[in-house]
Amino acid sequence: MAVLPILVLGDKRLREKANPVTEVGDAERQLIDDLVETMHDAPGIGLAATQVGVPKRIVVIDITAGEGDSEGEVLALVNPEISCPEGEQVGQEGCLSVPEEFADVKRPLSLRLKALDRDGNPLEMEAADLLARVICHEVDHLDGIMFVDHLSSLKRSLIARRVRKLVTQEEQSA
Repeated sequence: MAVLPILVLGDKRLREKANPVTEVGDAERQLIDDLVETMHDAPGIGLAATQVGVPKRIVVIDITAGEGDSEGEVLALVNPEISCPEGEQVGQEGCLSVPEEFADVKRPLSLRLKALDRDGNPLEMEAADLLARVICHEVDHLDGIMFVDHLSSLKRSLIARRVRKLVTQEEQSA
């Protein structure tokens, strides 16, 4: 497993739409393992393949990350499709591709999900609350959408400016 570099807001690859996975093979399972390692190292609770520059419809989620000593319960989703969004929740979101920034985002309270699992088996489930939020956030990434796109243009530009400043500072100190 490898920790992969995470793309940061401003990188055009984050705006590309990911391609469906036609077959879940060894390369996809290796990517899933690398995504999990990268997500836990960051640390985060979700990561899309597009965030590491791989335009495949694959995401990993671990909403239990950081709780206790366990690795958590990782959900690997290949070609995820959301349906039946219901209700509404507003809550703080951050993103590994938008370091040190958080904002309130409106998401469905619950949803249904269809995907393939790590081994290419069909997976169907219902999700609510934080899991529904994270699924929406990560599926957005696969469509080239970031959480800042759900904000006003003023908030979006302020966040973009702060992220550019942070990246510049990190590059200068490297």
